[in-house]
Amino acid sequence: MNTFSPRRILLIEPDYKATYPPLGLMKLSTLHKKAGDEVHFLKGTSSGVRDQHWDRIYISTLFTFQWKKSLETIQFYKNNKSNAPIIVGGVLASLLKNEIEELTGVEVHFGLYEEIDRLTPDYNLTNDVGQYSLHDASIGYMTRGCVNKCKFCAVPKIEPSFIPYISLDNQLSKDKKDLVLFDNNVLASEEFPRIVQDLVSNNFGKGARIGKCQRHVDFNQGVDARLLNEENMALLSTLAIKPLRIAFDDIKLEKIYTEAVLLAKKFGIKHLSNYILFNYMDTPEDFYRRLRINVELNEQHNLSIFSFPMKYVPLDAVDRKYVGMHWTPQQLRGIQCILHATHGVVGPKLKFFNAAFGKHEDEFKYIIDQPEELIFYRSNLLPYDDYINSMNISTYA
Repeated sequence: MNTFSPRRILLIEPDYKATYPPLGLMKLSTLHKKAGDEVHFLKGTSSGVRDQHWDRIYISTLFTFQWKKSLETIQFYKNNKSNAPIIVGGVLASLLKNEIEELTGVEVHFGLYEEIDRLTPDYNLTNDVGQYSLHDASIGYMTRGCVNKCKFCAVPKIEPSFIPYISLDNQLSKDKKDLVLFDNNVLASEEFPRIVQDLVSNNFGKGARIGKCQRHVDFNQGVDARLLNEENMALLSTLAIKPLRIAFDDIKLEKIYTEAVLLAKKFGIKHLSNYILFNYMDTPEDFYRRLRINVELNEQHNLSIFSFPMKYVPLDAVDRKYVGMHWTPQQLRGIQCILHATHGVVGPKLKFFNAAFGKHEDEFKYIIDQPEELIFYRSNLLPYDDYINSMNISTYA
C-alpha cells in the first residue's frame, strides 16, 4: 500500500519592490514539485496562509537595505502554527547571515544552493504577481562568479569561484520569447565562443524570431569594457542582443568605455545601456561627466544609450542612508528627485539631459543642492545663469 503523503511547501518573498521574480524560489518550486510536494508561493505576509499546515517554509531575500521588511517577514512566519522549519536564503541572508541567525534563530543558507542551481525555474509560480517586469523571458546563467574582486560588489563573497561555462540545457522555457542572463562577467570566460554558439543554437542568433516576434537576449548585469575587443564584439554581434549593457563605474575608464561603445557601433550594435555607479569613490562632477559622455556619444554617433544610475551602499548596510565621502545627503536626495521624474533612467536626448541635469557640472551641482520642491517644480527654480549673475560672479570664476 502506497502511504506517500506530499509535503506542503510555502515559498515566501518579502513584500518589497522587486523588478525580477525570485529565481531561487522558482527553482525550489521545481525541486519540490518533482518530488511530488504541494507548493505555494506568496509575496508578503498573510496570517491566513501562515496558520495553515506547512512542512517547510522558504523565505528569499534580496538587497541588504531591505533589512527591515525582510526581518519582519522572517519573524512573522517563524510563529507558524505547524512549527515548520524555516530556511532563509538570497543575497541579504548571505551577507548578514550571523545577524539573522542571532535575531531569529532560523536556518540561513549561505551563497548558491547547488542542489537547485541547474534546475529549470518554475515560471508559473509567480504568474499572479503583476509587479515583475519579466513576463516573456527565460532567466538563467551561463557562468557563475566573477574574476574581479571589486570591493563594492557582493559577488566575490557569495560566488567566490568562477565557473566559466554552464549549459543552457534545462534553463529555457519553450513558452518564453526572450532570454535574460544574469552572468556577472561573461567576457571573463575562456568558453565565451562556446557560450555564443549555444545561444545561436537555441535560436538567439541575430534576427531570431518566434513567429512574427523578434527575440532578444540580454546580458543583464553588463559586460566589462576592459575585456571587450574585436574578437568578442564580433561574437556578440552574432546574437539577438538588445541592449548591450556596459558598466561605466569610474571616470578613469572613460577612454576604455568610449572605445567599447564605438567598437559596438562598428559591429552594428547601436542599442546600448549602462550602469552608472555613484556615491562610492566618485564625485558629483565625475558622475555628471559619465552621464554626459553617453548623451554626447548618442548625438555624435547616432546611437541609443540609456543610463541607469545606481547608488552605492555598503554591503552590510541595512538602509540606503550611506553618504559617500565626496557627497552630501542633499546632493543624493537631489539626484533621486531628478531620477524620480525620469523613472530612474537617463535617456539619450541632449536637450532633455541639459534640462534635467544641467548644461555643465556647476549647473548640475547647483540643481541637486536645491530643496526637493524646487527640483520637482523646476519652473520655480532660478536659472543657473541668473543665479550666477545675482551673485555678481563669473560662471567660471
